[in-house]
Amino acid sequence: MKLHIGLDVGSTTVKLVIIDNDNNLKYSEYRRHRSDVEETVRDVIKEAYEKTDYKDADVTIMVTGSGGMFVEKYLKIPFIQEVVSGTTAIRTLIPETDVAIELGGEDSKITYLSGNIEQRMNSICAGGTGAFIDQMASLIETDASGLDEYASKSKKVHSIASRCGVFAKTDVQALINQGTSKEDISVSVLQSVVNQTISNLACGRPIKGNIALLGGPLHFLPQLGNRFIETLGDENTYIKPENGQIFVALGAAIASKEEESVPFKTILKNIENPIKVEFNEEDILEPLFKDDKEREEFFEIHKKDKVHYGDLKNYEGNLYLGIDAGSTTSKVVLIDEDNNIMYSHYANNKGKPLELVIDVLKDIYKKMNENAKIVSSGITGYGEDFIKSALNIDIGEVETIAHYRAAKYFDKDVDFILDIGGQDMKAIHVTDGVIDSIQLNEACSSGCGSFIETFAKSLNMDVEEFQNRALYSTHPVDLGSRCTVFMNSKVKQAQKEGSSVEDIAAGL
Repeated sequence: MKLHIGLDVGSTTVKLVIIDNDNNLKYSEYRRHRSDVEETVRDVIKEAYEKTDYKDADVTIMVTGSGGMFVEKYLKIPFIQEVVSGTTAIRTLIPETDVAIELGGEDSKITYLSGNIEQRMNSICAGGTGAFIDQMASLIETDASGLDEYASKSKKVHSIASRCGVFAKTDVQALINQGTSKEDISVSVLQSVVNQTISNLACGRPIKGNIALLGGPLHFLPQLGNRFIETLGDENTYIKPENGQIFVALGAAIASKEEESVPFKTILKNIENPIKVEFNEEDILEPLFKDDKEREEFFEIHKKDKVHYGDLKNYEGNLYLGIDAGSTTSKVVLIDEDNNIMYSHYANNKGKPLELVIDVLKDIYKKMNENAKIVSSGITGYGEDFIKSALNIDIGEVETIAHYRAAKYFDKDVDFILDIGGQDMKAIHVTDGVIDSIQLNEACSSGCGSFIETFAKSLNMDVEEFQNRALYSTHPVDLGSRCTVFMNSKVKQAQKEGSSVEDIAAGL
């Protein structure tokens, strides 16, 4: 028996298909690689071998996708360009197609097949792709499937920027704060994806005739397909293949028929060989720590200035409340007369900082000793004026002064304070006990906590686990620092070249 394998290594997923000589699908797998391209490719090929009855078959194989060149270089599997692979699948399996719209994890494409083939693809921005939908879904505390389910019950579409994830986040956050339903926010996100695809890629060229809707997002999110159909008009014919999420992999499998066949077990043996990734020294930074000793010394230094905690339940006396209502998180502390922390809370405010602070205050009063009393309160941060008025907080303080007072408590001679927040960062210079200059990021949020958190989530990690991986990197990747979009592009390039999660984390 002779079979044909297609492998599509994309920006976020790995797809593998096995077909026979008549292009019948015999096996398929679709899996997120969480930036570990090498291991995921190995796993899906091994599982295809173990789960099927094709162990003694001869096979041909080709790889495509944005990470395909890495697989070709290190696993010696022939590569086919993604445009060629996708077009091969369309021409073979749905030849009546006039225009194909394909959405992936971080790319989007429109391919015109009538007359001369022409393809338009997004460039450096991942607005309007699967990753964009994932990010917007997290803002309303769901995943892409949940967002699609919400959208099915919507009543109104609102305008959301799709050109940039940062701008879209601002629009979604504003809708959340205004009390817009999750259903209406969800359909608005999907409509923004449609708008981005049509306006940015078609650039005025009509999308009409037999239109194929391909790729993971359009396969798994039916409401997204419905938004395209409603926007483009029902005078067109829409083709939604049963295997639209693996269509490019199918094209690679079909194209592989021209390759020489080898025993399936030979491919399995070849991918077992350990990979030694070649690093371009110009793109590599110094490790965060040169050895274990230096790392341990760092940890010891940071153990010095620990705050002291007390027991709120058994404390009797005066207490002082401090609130920091930040751009993405709210922080609350309660201290005693000796500045021991009796209670603390740090959480994402999810667009509702006042409600969060009220819930925290209720918890504090529930846990306080009846002979304890909050005698004074202060607030700082983005939400200072709003929450101060709502809750009759005693004093409001400028953020920089609040920072200085706390830093001075730990080091009376402090002369520099660095603060990195969710969407802002500050460098505060102190001379002779007086703040004499402050630098603040302006238009760009690269290097802030929200960016790191979003990337950590894309790898299925929390921020703490992500930074712990960075501490053990040996070849940190130079990703620049100018713009989150450019940094994301460099991250994807580093993944394709085989950089480990540790090295990417350290680079970030």
